[in-house]
Formats: sequence, structure tokens, C-alpha cells
Amino acid sequence: MIRAYIAEAKYETLRMLRAPAFAGPFLVIPIAMYLFFGMMGGSGTSARAESMPPGPFLLTGFLVMGIMGPPLFSFGMSMALEREQGLLQLKRAQPMPKGAYLLAKLLMSIIFAALVATELAVAAAFRSRVPLTAGQLASVGAVAIAGTLPFGAIGLFIGARVSGRTAPAFVNLAYIPMMYLSGLFFPIPEGIRWIALFSPAFHLNQLALHVAGTPSLLGPAINVAAMAGVTVMFAGLTVRRLVRA
Repeated sequence: MIRAYIAEAKYETLRMLRAPAFAGPFLVIPIAMYLFFGMMGGSGTSARAESMPPGPFLLTGFLVMGIMGPPLFSFGMSMALEREQGLLQLKRAQPMPKGAYLLAKLLMSIIFAALVATELAVAAAFRSRVPLTAGQLASVGAVAIAGTLPFGAIGLFIGARVSGRTAPAFVNLAYIPMMYLSGLFFPIPEGIRWIALFSPAFHLNQLALHVAGTPSLLGPAINVAAMAGVTVMFAGLTVRRLVRA
């Protein structure tokens, strides 16, 4: 049984790593943009507060950006297409564990998150403007890996309800606003700052800043509770539909 789960996760990960349109943006763009803005000294992206060091702010912002994509697009777009093409029904007819399909996509997202966290940590370790210890970098990476859960749940919700043709639009409607309205790269105008409170990207970024030694706005307990609530809500809304699909 365990070998079946491992095999499904292995081939799902290899499939996505071999797809340049999927692996390229999530593995290359965050590190490229982090190095670019880091060479500029972080000016223009880290001016949220005078007490917030630009190094950790840049690091966590691009880290959250990098880990949001794989679970959202894997569950949202890939799953919608596979469901529409009958692949889910085919897998149910095969002698494989019931949860192997979803677990494989989740593990693939975690592997991508680990890769993004590793490359950003290596880049941060060689930048003098990021005064983080190895333990802090490891903690930020661990938080990022755990942060794949709420985005996977949102992608699961989208992939289980929309068609393959409309899935890219719905996934981008979730991905782009969360990226820009969560305060990852620039201050949010005060009039719409409350919107960020409903974004798991905001809470994940705040939690990553906390373990990096920068005070968060709401406290880690609230951030964890918010991400857990998003995960449970969207997963619960979707699981029953998948069982009946």
C-alpha cells in the first residue's frame, strides 16, 4: 500500500518537473526576481515599515509567491482537465488507494515548495543584507512547506467544480489577487488593508516573517488559525463532491 502511494507521488512529481510551462515559472521566477531586487538593495519593495528589515521581507515575499503556484495550478487546472477527460474515473477503476491521487498532488506541491525554499535560502545565505541564521532559514522553509495546505485546498475547490477550459481563469483569479493584495511586495493602501486578512498568503507571509525574527502584525497563533480555517473550509466543501463525482 505504501509503495502505491510513493509510486503515484513519484510519477506526478516527475510529470510536473518535466513540464517546462509548469516547473519553469515556479522554480525560476521567484529566485530571479529575488536576486534582481536584492541587487537593487530592496528599494521600492520593502518600505512597508521602517522597523522591518528589507532582507527578510523580500525573502518571505518571494517565497510565498513561489509556493502558492504549484498547489493552486496543480489542483485547480490539472485536476479540472483530468476530471473532465475521465482520468479520475479511470483511476477509481484501477487497484490503487483511494487517496493516492490527491496525496500525490499534495506531495508534489510540497516538493516544489522545498525546492523554492532551498534556492531562496541559498541565495539569502550569500547576501549580507539578510542577517538570518541557518536555523531561521530552516524555520522559514518549514513554514513555507506547511503553507502549501491552504493553497492546495483552494485549488482542490476550483478543480472539482469548474471545467478544464475555464480552470485557468479561475485559478488566476485566485492567484493574482492573493499575490498583490496580501502585502507581499508593497504596502497595501489603508482603505483596503482589511482585504489581506482574508488571504492565506498574507497570514503565511506574516508567519514566515515571525520565524525570521521580524514581528508580525497579528501574532502567529492568529496566522496559523486563519490558514487552518481556510484549509478545512475549502477541503470540506470539496471532498464530498469528489466522492460523488
